[in-house]
Amino acid sequence: MSDQPETLTEAQPTVLPWWQNPLNFIALGVAMLIFGVGIGYYAGHNAATPDHNAVDEGFLQDMRYHHDQAVAMAYYYRTSVDDPVPLLTVLAEEILLSQQLESGRMVQMLRSFGVSEVNDSGKSMGWMGHEIAIEEMDGLASQSELDAFAAATGDEASRIFATLMIQHHQGGVAMATYAVDHASNSVVINLARSMIKGQSGEITELQKILTSLS
Repeated sequence: MSDQPETLTEAQPTVLPWWQNPLNFIALGVAMLIFGVGIGYYAGHNAATPDHNAVDEGFLQDMRYHHDQAVAMAYYYRTSVDDPVPLLTVLAEEILLSQQLESGRMVQMLRSFGVSEVNDSGKSMGWMGHEIAIEEMDGLASQSELDAFAAATGDEASRIFATLMIQHHQGGVAMATYAVDHASNSVVINLARSMIKGQSGEITELQKILTSLS
């Protein structure tokens, strides 16, 4: 790394041999995202507008924003951290692919509801009964935490990434659990259940890796 630490927003992909190039994984993720949106678009245009409530809308809009940060952190770890932990790199790739695909599904569902694909209000969590600033959403890393991650190297960067991703997933699981209990659309509920299962499993793996780095 250079003398001046990169930030998450400034990081550039590392030039690697083709078999290690992270862009291969990103390209696959983009293909999966396009596939997910395409399938969803087709399904959404072959059925009536589905029933839904404010929890369905709020969950999808806020979770899209939530996913964006997870993808950014995973991409940064995969491409910019010196001497990454192999198992953590694999997990970062899994997060990149799964959350991009889920984002595509959420876009389709929001379109099918006839509502905005993004939360541009500056507020979040109102659908859970405790409206807060969007950057304070459950589990999101703060800018100071992201800056510390960007400045770290080696095992310290790995520890920070694992810690932030555990925190991030715990917030996501809490949001998805509320959606399972209070959303009305069966597709949204099933997606939330899938997120709970996937992210809970990743939390377990992240905790094991974090313990090994202690």
